[in-house]
Amino acid sequence: MALHPTLSAVTDRIIARSQPRRSAYLARVRAAAQQGRVERAHLSCTNLAHAFAAMPDTVKIHLKEEHRPNLAIVSSYNDMLSAHQPLAAFPAWLKEAALAAGATAQFAGGVPAMCDGVTQGQPGMELSLFSRDVIAMSTAVALSHQMFDAALYLGVCDKIVPGLMIGALSFGHLPALFVPAGPMTTGIANDEKAKVRQLYAEGKVGRDALLESECQSYHGPGTCTFYGTANSNQMLMEIMGLHLPGAAFVNPNTPLREALTRAAAAQGAKIAAQGEQFTPVGEMIDEKSIVNAIVGLLATGGSTNHTMHIVAIARAAGIDVNWDDFDELSAIIPLLVRAYPNGKADVNHFHAAGGMGFVIRELLSAGLLHEDVGTVMGRGLSRYTQEPWLDNGELKWRDAPAVSGDDSVLRTAANPFSADGGLKLMAGNIGRGVIKVSAVKAEHRVVEAPAVVFHDQNDMLAAFKRGELEKDFVAVIRFQGPRANGMPELHKLTPALTILQERGFKVALVTDGRMSGASGKVPAAIHVSPEALSGGAIGKIKDGDLIRVNAETGELAALVDSAEWAAREQAQADLSHNEYGIGRELFAVFRHVADHAEAGAMSFRHPDWN
Repeated sequence: MALHPTLSAVTDRIIARSQPRRSAYLARVRAAAQQGRVERAHLSCTNLAHAFAAMPDTVKIHLKEEHRPNLAIVSSYNDMLSAHQPLAAFPAWLKEAALAAGATAQFAGGVPAMCDGVTQGQPGMELSLFSRDVIAMSTAVALSHQMFDAALYLGVCDKIVPGLMIGALSFGHLPALFVPAGPMTTGIANDEKAKVRQLYAEGKVGRDALLESECQSYHGPGTCTFYGTANSNQMLMEIMGLHLPGAAFVNPNTPLREALTRAAAAQGAKIAAQGEQFTPVGEMIDEKSIVNAIVGLLATGGSTNHTMHIVAIARAAGIDVNWDDFDELSAIIPLLVRAYPNGKADVNHFHAAGGMGFVIRELLSAGLLHEDVGTVMGRGLSRYTQEPWLDNGELKWRDAPAVSGDDSVLRTAANPFSADGGLKLMAGNIGRGVIKVSAVKAEHRVVEAPAVVFHDQNDMLAAFKRGELEKDFVAVIRFQGPRANGMPELHKLTPALTILQERGFKVALVTDGRMSGASGKVPAAIHVSPEALSGGAIGKIKDGDLIRVNAETGELAALVDSAEWAAREQAQADLSHNEYGIGRELFAVFRHVADHAEAGAMSFRHPDWN
């Protein structure tokens, strides 16, 4: 199938826009890459002795032999968070498999992993977005010893995978293969969980009932099963060719998951500098790979957080994408997946219905995905239309199902849930933002109502509890951007806003903060840029201003006389309570230098982006 003309045009535009920075990046990658020569050949004997002093003798022998690749293991393991707990077993498997493949592997370093589910609505959430940049820097520290010829990245959740990707691309001369842990098994139904949350917000059930409901949902090892940022990460790694095919949504602690993990080490040896298929990640991930990532996000109704993370990942590879690209692609990409919060199913249901192999095949067949891209399996994305299985204990691949196992969850490109991807650019005199409407009913997509302005999400929730929000209104929650307080997710607002909408009021949210990978039923124009603290026009809004949030046309406007709007001064906010506590004082430098959301909300600059 010929490529859709819009896909081609957007890709060509990105290539042209990126050319100076991409060329400079590739020049550095190629200068650093030395095919056929191990990284550790640069080190002195003293350096080397330090680097393998603690290794078993069999490994030391191999590390002295320059023809054998050495694989770095960089992991986000901890045993508090369910998504990362399964990673405890992976290093031993990877080391064994590497040795069997004629290579070695060393645990190069760990990166922090924090959970937005634990910190949601708490002060710790103000560290969340910037933990991505800490993870990128931690990855660089792990790889800085120049001992490695390829890297295996173990991570799953919200900021971890983007942070690992940014770090990996900073070492773009090294091949990279991502090794996921998989989702936990299915708990209670997502709509049942959401209902209990709403009942609790209304005061109709107590904390005991809420906690029991949450424990039945989040109940074992693996990622949360709703289709938020964590599982969107795994989709992205798959559609960008950084996983083994079909690895994204295999449950942890299963024979298939172990087999895929071991196979990752063997493939890592093949793509290392001394291997048969040398594949530096900086060359492998190109403009077409990034476009494929955006397409995958749109086709599956993925997390709004990736409107920042994909931009940041692309920038780490010298590639320049913006929200206009997302918006233009969204208009042509059909929505093929309905998983919570865009539907009732979870990712296990999606995987069982056909999963990523089905989605990739459908998009390729419709000319909506680039096939001619690099992957860890070689050139071409067609290999990713397959799924893994065990044949008498042997790992094999077969074609993904030809027919969806459940068309209420997964559909063909010819019969999608909607003709577009449900993600739109919002723009107007308030600024630029994004909105995810795949879960928003058509009758709720246009809201024109007076503003009620807050500088803290807890103030809005207090007003809700006092009964002051029983009316049509647009909640404006500002001073929530990267520079103000680290751009926390405001998902804590979802139950209250949903209740008001279900009571018949026209409500919407406008914020320079994040809403979350679980953006839901209420229209929310988020990531508004510039943010209030940087002089963004969202800081001009006053209580009572008529605000138009039109998700059909993409209009985000304060209906205020233009002369008055131009003359208005910015609001001020006391942010001193954000400066200390829960480690926030350690992140002051991140807040001070962070870029705006459309530029990836990054707190550091690559040389080519100054």
